[in-house]
Amino acid sequence: MFFIKNRLWKRGIFVIFFLLISASFIVAETTLTLPETLKIALDTVWVLFATFLIFFMNLGFAMVESGLCRAKNTVNILAKNFIVFSVASISFWIIGFGLMFGNGNEFIGLEGVFFVTGTDASPMINEAYTGAYTALSWTSVPLWAKFIFQLAFAGTAATIVSGVVAERVKFHSFIIFSFILIAVMYPITGHWIWGGGWLQSMKFFDFAGSTVVHSVGGWAGLAAVLFLGPRYGKYRADGTSNMMPGHNMSTATLGALVLWFGWFGFNPGSTMAVGDGGAIAHIVVTTNTAAVMAVASATITSWVIQKKPDLSMILNGALAGLVAITAPCAFVSVPGAAIIGLIAGCIVVLAVLFFDKIKIDDPVGALSVHLLNGIWGTLAVGLFAIDGITGTPTGNGLFAGGGFSLLATQAIGVLAVGAFTFGGSALVWGILKATIGIRVPQAEEIKGLDIGEHGGEAYNGFQIIN
Repeated sequence: MFFIKNRLWKRGIFVIFFLLISASFIVAETTLTLPETLKIALDTVWVLFATFLIFFMNLGFAMVESGLCRAKNTVNILAKNFIVFSVASISFWIIGFGLMFGNGNEFIGLEGVFFVTGTDASPMINEAYTGAYTALSWTSVPLWAKFIFQLAFAGTAATIVSGVVAERVKFHSFIIFSFILIAVMYPITGHWIWGGGWLQSMKFFDFAGSTVVHSVGGWAGLAAVLFLGPRYGKYRADGTSNMMPGHNMSTATLGALVLWFGWFGFNPGSTMAVGDGGAIAHIVVTTNTAAVMAVASATITSWVIQKKPDLSMILNGALAGLVAITAPCAFVSVPGAAIIGLIAGCIVVLAVLFFDKIKIDDPVGALSVHLLNGIWGTLAVGLFAIDGITGTPTGNGLFAGGGFSLLATQAIGVLAVGAFTFGGSALVWGILKATIGIRVPQAEEIKGLDIGEHGGEAYNGFQIIN
């Protein structure tokens, strides 16, 4: 009886709380009808909930990266993953958001830096976007909700670079690069695709960021590793590779599961509205389907090639499937998502081995996960898209009878974003290398970046062998 009363009491409090919120919206915004007010409120809650899931992915990246690297660099890796969101937040707020979504031309936003909207309209209605951010007028959520959601995406792009440069990059050089990436390069290509730019005009489709977020982070990381070179001792004189296994596969597994969980905000949250439950449910299922199929194919591929099912490959398989489905999640069928995931799992294993063979030292496999599968997922839109499957008129992909038109547009977008991001990143890394330097001294690298860069250890009192 007490349980029943307690449950009824909690339900009553919830109903009262909901009615008070609804009433407050009605009083505050007398120009809005009840349905409009509730729609905005519910959409806002949904967007913020998705944002919190994406923010939680920072923990996942920190755990995956630190677990897949050596113990002597754990503090450095955790510090990079922690501070990068702060750096990204500052640069995106003061510069990046305006360049990405501000009114301008087809190549760059020219308004809206420091959130100068040019309007005093209420942030609860669409007029809030008619000042500097008309590219966002399709969503009814308040401007700040849209900003924080997009900020979570921007932080993800910068975090990807951290994994590629792990165990040898100078801390301050990484901070400077991250600021520039999110202030300039990320928002410019984002403007092309999501901010009313030329790729959006061409009907290039990237629903949640296989290219906008993941490939951009991958291209920036590729430029970085080419300037940094491999870790000390990674390759022998004869060119063969030394194994440098991760020190904690438990935290790596935890991190991968956290990222998987966070992706349920990353992809369906990009609907920006709760009104179409069918679309949200479809995106959740395509997202999960690609992930599980990629886990299966990565496990089998690793088992066949390496003779053992490598756990790091299994974990990266899940992430590869999630990256690959990020662009097409709202545009393909569930069977299409399954095929995309199957191929992604194979790509990630083969790519990790390929990069190692050509002496591109990527400690956590970030290039294989985010760059190559970001490209694959973007191209997959042109292969598997079904026109209007969740309401978006994409046209049909090649395998749905639509011909090569959509695939060609997707390929143009991949090449354009890749050329701009890689070129810009190479320029920045080159300048940093020639001025303040980008790599720690060899003695510091051998001893570990935790002591040299931060003056502390992650596992104080334990003997660190590697």
